[in-house]
Amino acid sequence: MSFDLPFLSRRSLIRTGSVGLLSAVAGPALAAGGPAVPGPTPLDTGKVEGGKVTFPNWRGEADRPSPPPPAPLPPDQRIGFAIVGLGRLSLEQLLPAFAECKRARPVALVSGSPEKAKLVASQYGIPDQAVYDYADFDRIAENPRVQVVYVVLPNGLHREYVLRAAKAGKHVMCEKPMANNSAEARDMVAACERAGVKLMVAYRCQYEPYNRETIQRVRSGDMGAARFIEATNTQVMGPGDQWRFSKALAGGGALPDIGLYCLNTARAITGEEPIEVFARIFNPEGDPRYREIEETVSFMLRFPSGTIANCTTSYGAHESKDLRVRLEKGWIDLENAFAYEGQQMQVAHRGGKAEIVERVRLPQQNQFALEIDHMASCVKENRMPRTPGQEGVQDHVLMEALYESARTMAPVSLEAVAGRDTTRGPEPRQEG
Repeated sequence: MSFDLPFLSRRSLIRTGSVGLLSAVAGPALAAGGPAVPGPTPLDTGKVEGGKVTFPNWRGEADRPSPPPPAPLPPDQRIGFAIVGLGRLSLEQLLPAFAECKRARPVALVSGSPEKAKLVASQYGIPDQAVYDYADFDRIAENPRVQVVYVVLPNGLHREYVLRAAKAGKHVMCEKPMANNSAEARDMVAACERAGVKLMVAYRCQYEPYNRETIQRVRSGDMGAARFIEATNTQVMGPGDQWRFSKALAGGGALPDIGLYCLNTARAITGEEPIEVFARIFNPEGDPRYREIEETVSFMLRFPSGTIANCTTSYGAHESKDLRVRLEKGWIDLENAFAYEGQQMQVAHRGGKAEIVERVRLPQQNQFALEIDHMASCVKENRMPRTPGQEGVQDHVLMEALYESARTMAPVSLEAVAGRDTTRGPEPRQEG
């Protein structure tokens, strides 16, 4: 015997819940000896374990398993962030990224533009009393919902607001570069240590999945030792009336702004600190934008293991943000390594008599959400961030050596640092 449901469309079944509806409608048919309608199995329904919903892998062995469903904390258990500065990065990347965060949420804003702050606060459900200007920023100490202050201001203002946030008793996340120089960066570390708060520098690439995959593959040793790292980060800058062309606000030009990604990533890949650096700077003649800061820098880093990193950064070359690692037994190419999205990885190695070139595809994840959630987890679980203030200090020390090399037109030797990851905290883990 069979039964029909002519009055129900497939869309209706989906909308109302097909299994329960079918069971209810099919009851008489089943009672009359009709065929049983099978219910879902545990493969479909999953189960709750460890405070998360989990599913067995439903795909065949030939395909990648699907990622687990997100397991965000309830909103009232997430770490509250105050965003200081509502410029492009905050509005185009950081605030939208909170929609993908699982452990953090925006709860306050700081801006010098009341009109903009009011509009953005309404868009993200932030109450008027949690909107501050720079003059009354210190009142943030009275807001218990704010646990982390994220400083997203021009580089020359980082030190002031990190110190003020620490004095207010708030943990601090600071955009890169950490400051204008190593002296300011050390002040920031000391202030946060005195206040007993955590300080993390937002080196987003150390949390981005493809960059992390590159680091892990090199560190594993499966492809032999890394001989050369080639890192390029270039873009063409526009009008001169922006803060990046002011040395007081930016600290420098292409090197601390975008070349820092090349420097920091080379250090992260090897885990070592350079023992020698060499740099050359080029500025176009007659371009008033480069009266105070540099346009183009080419630099070399030599590491104790013998790895050499050749890096190029420029404000005057078409956008390129690529990373190459040449190892004893293969190579790794990562296109758009330092971009916000669009990373593509290829890995080459010998396969018998053939050269095998593989494309690696990883699940898409928002690198800004990953770094914000990492900071939230460190606060919640009292852990040291992967990229603490000491990581930022070291990059400033190295950039100052690079500027010195360019000035003297000679290599600069640095004191050897024993061990790996001496300026970093524990490895970030995948947040559920």
